[in-house]
Amino acid sequence: MARNQEPLTQTSVIKLKEQDFYSLRDHCLKRGVLFEDETFPADTYSIGLQLLKGKNLSSLSWIRPKDLLKGKSEPHFILEGASRFDIQQGDAGDCWFLAALGSLTQNPQHLQKILTDQSFSYHYAGIFLFRFWQCGQWVEVVIDDRLPVLNKEFLFVHPRNKREFWPCLLEKAYAKFHGSYANLHYGYLSDALMDLSGGVVTNIRLHSSSSDLMMMVKTAAEAGSLITCGTLAGPTSESTMMVNGLVSRHAYTVTGAEKIQYRKSWEYLIRLWNPWGRMEWRGPWSDGSPEWQETHDPRKSQLYENKDNGEFWMSCRDFQENFSCLFVCNQVPISLDHGNTPHEKWSQVTLKNHIIPGNTAEPQRQHVFSVPDSMETNNVIVSFNIKPQNVKAKGRTFPLKFEVFKVDSQFQLFGERLPSTFFSTFRIAEKGIVSETTRNLTECFSLSPGTYVVVVSPDREAVEFLLRIFLKMPDSDRNQDSNLNLRPLKIQASLPENDTPQSMFYRYAQQGRFLDATQLQSLLNQEFLKGSPGDTFSLDECRGIVALMDLEVNGRLNEQEFSRLWRRLVHCQSVFWNAQKNSGVFLSSDLQKAIQDTDFLAGVSVTSELLDLMSLRYSDSTGRVSFPSLVCFLIRLEAMAKAFQNLSQDGKGLYLTKMEWMNLVMYN
Repeated sequence: MARNQEPLTQTSVIKLKEQDFYSLRDHCLKRGVLFEDETFPADTYSIGLQLLKGKNLSSLSWIRPKDLLKGKSEPHFILEGASRFDIQQGDAGDCWFLAALGSLTQNPQHLQKILTDQSFSYHYAGIFLFRFWQCGQWVEVVIDDRLPVLNKEFLFVHPRNKREFWPCLLEKAYAKFHGSYANLHYGYLSDALMDLSGGVVTNIRLHSSSSDLMMMVKTAAEAGSLITCGTLAGPTSESTMMVNGLVSRHAYTVTGAEKIQYRKSWEYLIRLWNPWGRMEWRGPWSDGSPEWQETHDPRKSQLYENKDNGEFWMSCRDFQENFSCLFVCNQVPISLDHGNTPHEKWSQVTLKNHIIPGNTAEPQRQHVFSVPDSMETNNVIVSFNIKPQNVKAKGRTFPLKFEVFKVDSQFQLFGERLPSTFFSTFRIAEKGIVSETTRNLTECFSLSPGTYVVVVSPDREAVEFLLRIFLKMPDSDRNQDSNLNLRPLKIQASLPENDTPQSMFYRYAQQGRFLDATQLQSLLNQEFLKGSPGDTFSLDECRGIVALMDLEVNGRLNEQEFSRLWRRLVHCQSVFWNAQKNSGVFLSSDLQKAIQDTDFLAGVSVTSELLDLMSLRYSDSTGRVSFPSLVCFLIRLEAMAKAFQNLSQDGKGLYLTKMEWMNLVMYN
């Protein structure tokens, strides 16, 4: 079952430029100095000459917040909570980032992952820490708090409250993340949404009816999605204010949608926020418009505020006429067709890879997946994320090429190494709806059931990328006789009357003393399971279980070892049932929750890298994990954790001879 938001603890964290915040802060505190970041210096290089043209550089200085306030008041990182109204865009054309950030402020829990817990009082050393998402990892970015000031005014983002500095510092960290402030001058909304959340971005078409558009926005907001939109460019390349109050080539945050009673019918409205912190729509339903005077909707006082803060209402019809794009970002895809989002479940396959052009041995990467059931629309989403260093500064095209092909039965035995004969010039690739920037590409497909392959090749240069394939899973009340064996496993709710683990052990044990792998397989499949052939324990799985539970290391289980195994099987049964309760299937995205819910794994934790590897090892191409696979995973995790605990002298590492290592890994 896919989660709406992946906890930060489940995702690996790397440090930009290998700077450790706590080490640097403690070093400064010990020496009694304020941190100065040599990797992003207080210099014009960090800004970029493009943003300094025509400016008097002699008036440019970098000043810390405490010095800006000159002792008249104390600076605060956050004052009375973080809000979109704290932000006012400066000279950089980074509305695309600030609009995404404005949406993120509506979800304080997720915003906190970016901002972290810090202040200008406790352990202050002029150093701050922020996090951004990149290619499946959270990247920690360290900065000093020297801000660029020109003629005593903030050059870039400036807070509405002169004592609150989280927007300025976060923008500086994002500029460092991208190399300079100039690199933030015009960008893509979908890139910022992904950098701030690690989610998947969907481009919503604006040709829907007003009521459907209103419901889509409302539904996405209730799901905790980030929602942004943008206007088209005007006659010039710069963002300019139009007669109707909107700004051309500009990004806005979508902050709400409602229907309101007006003239004996309903008017469908959408609420937007301008990152400038001012300049609002002047048409119908704008602040002070006659429409607000005429409506007698009882919610009027809750919805309408006549403030010059950059936020305003407009009708969905006017929105569709004046805006060119609407982006929704969520941790997993959500369907917004006709404003309805069923309780969908998505399986996610995540693959990190590196591809080099000119490599004749492997000129392309192939990733096979299976579609479990036929859906009406958009049942598969393929999402690529490219590291920024792989994107040329002057390049405006995506540096990868990919195609999706259906794999007919005669080629399926080749797995992910399809022969060259598969790629005939007559083979037609599947087509979907594409949303593309220089760093991110998402394509939505409506595919029939079957096996497919994503074929990836570089454009011109080496590329490091993250590929995520999202597969919509069948509803729990759908026909579950899928030929891909996705129906829920039926595990016996209880043992036969008057039967016990001990009696079963003696019924199957060799000469009443031991169970070998073959006998254990018969016992588990006949006494414990009732399912299709794909749901049963294989002989190899039973050999692995015996090796893990075999304390006497004789390749068999005695009664005591079997009783210990049986207790774990019963507990795994409960974990499996609870996880698949809603979706009808157990997915690889449920493994983390399974670890947390397993009593005999108390105190055991895993990294996101290990979890990704375990997903590959124990799930099938659709992301489904069978009950036998779950049992093998949980029991093996317990055995390996205990082996390390028993062999390590300091709890941090261990030393093994070659033969000790070989005995451990080859048998267990």
